[in-house]
This record gives sequence, C-alpha cells and structure tokens, in this order.
Amino acid sequence: MTIRPRRSVLYMPGSNARALEKAKTLSTDAVILDLEDSVAPDAKETARDQVIAVAKAGGFGPREVVIRVNSLAGPWGTADLEAAAGVAPDAVLIPKVSSPEDVYAANAVLDRLGAPESVKIWAMFETPLAVLEAGAIAAAAATKEGRRLSVFILGTNDLAKETRARFVAGRAPMLAWLTTAVAAGRAYGLDVIDGVYNNLSDADGFIAECEQGRDLGMDGKTLIHPNQLEGANRIFSPSEAEVAQAEKILAAFALPENASKGVISLDGRMVERLHAEMAERTVAIARAIAAASAL
Repeated sequence: MTIRPRRSVLYMPGSNARALEKAKTLSTDAVILDLEDSVAPDAKETARDQVIAVAKAGGFGPREVVIRVNSLAGPWGTADLEAAAGVAPDAVLIPKVSSPEDVYAANAVLDRLGAPESVKIWAMFETPLAVLEAGAIAAAAATKEGRRLSVFILGTNDLAKETRARFVAGRAPMLAWLTTAVAAGRAYGLDVIDGVYNNLSDADGFIAECEQGRDLGMDGKTLIHPNQLEGANRIFSPSEAEVAQAEKILAAFALPENASKGVISLDGRMVERLHAEMAERTVAIARAIAAASAL
C-alpha cells in the first residue's frame, strides 16, 4: 500500500478562481476544491465549472486533489459528483456521510461513469449518526460497493452544530467522537484527518490542537488558511529523533541473531515486533514527505 503524507489538507473555495490557482503553489499535502460550505447557493454552478476546469488543467504537482461536492440528497450534489468523475481527481469528498449507504451511493455514481479506481472517496464525519454508525461506515471500505472509501475527514463545526457541544480548549466534549472516528477508521485501513481550527488569530491554540490530533492518532489536519500550513506540516511530521529511533529499531531486528525473535532489548528497553511495524511506518512516511518536498 502506498503511504501518502496528509499532514495538511487545505480547503479552497471553488468560487474563488484566484485561490484555486494559488493552491498549486502552496506547501499543502492535499487541497480540497470546495463546492459545498464555502460557496453561496447562487454561485454553485459557476464554482463547479471553475473547479472542474482547474482540476482538468492539473499542475498541482505532488499535492492530492480532492473535490468536495454538495450533498447527494440536495439539488447540486449528483451533478457535482458526475462532473468530478469526468476529471478523475485523487478523491471526491462526500459531506454528511451518516450511513454505509451514503458511501455506496457515491461509489455507484463513480462506477457508472467509469471513473478510474484511483478516484477514492473521502467521507465527512460530521453528524451524530456518523458517530453512532462509525464502524459500519468504515466497514464499507471492505466491500465491493464501497471499496473506494479511504479517508475520514472530521467535520467538527458541524458536529458542534448538530450536538450543541461547545468549543472549549482541549475539546473535552468531542473527545469520544474523535477517538471513535480514529478507531473505526483504523479498523478498516482508513486515514483520519482532524477538523479545522476556526480562530486564525490564535496560533498557540492551533498548535495545541494539532498536537492533540496527532496524539490521538490522526494523520493530519484540515485547514482554512495558508498561514496554518507550516504548523500542521511540522506537528504531523515525524521528528528527526523519531525517525532516527525508528531506523535504529529496524536495524536491530534486521540483525541475524534477532531474525526469529519477537522481543529484543534495545538501549535497556524492551522492544517488540509491533514496535518494528510502527517504526516501518514512521520511516515510510518520512521518506514520502521528503520525496514530495523534492518535487
């Protein structure tokens, strides 16, 4: 399986042609060309045309290109998804996914229009039903009908709106929902990306929330402004010390005398094979980041 860094996932409004072009130059791992929340109702079709043209033109380099469509239950969503299928972005982001059937419906449209298998489905995790159905939604990725599902995106603003939970430092009201998304996603091989941080003037709060998301096991953070890129990329990257330790663990298990061992002693600490597996991913993601940065 190819490991892709998704430390920073930047929303760009589909109605802003200048912003869409600027996304091609920014240090973001992925860009979401947004047709939903950031676009006013009277600009939906114009935004769709702009996003499709930009995605078709390409020029995004190593950045993943994701098109967020409107709800498939609404007046624009199906047309958005059909148009997106025609330009084959890396993924389409489906809002308000609350059941496996929502994934199946999107997958069916992509299949019907002959979108290549490389076009994945990212699912917004932003409703109370998504929390209650997290395992079933993630399990769709293991079926033919939902096989394109690859990422959960936390929609913390919508979760707050739907549950009436308050935004507080440390996000205590949301921790159960965040960890549920991570557990469900990991059970079926999905990456999990944290929600946005709304206060652009609170740099310390943003960094603290990035660190919390990383510590909870998330792969990166969705962003609303380029000024947030540096912090997200730094926090969600393995540190030099972490990479060095991971390489040391792998080298120790590669020694002939340790080839058949499940547990070894390294620098006075017990290290198991599971730590070697963790180390393999740390090294792989560091190499993927370095490779993308070199392009």
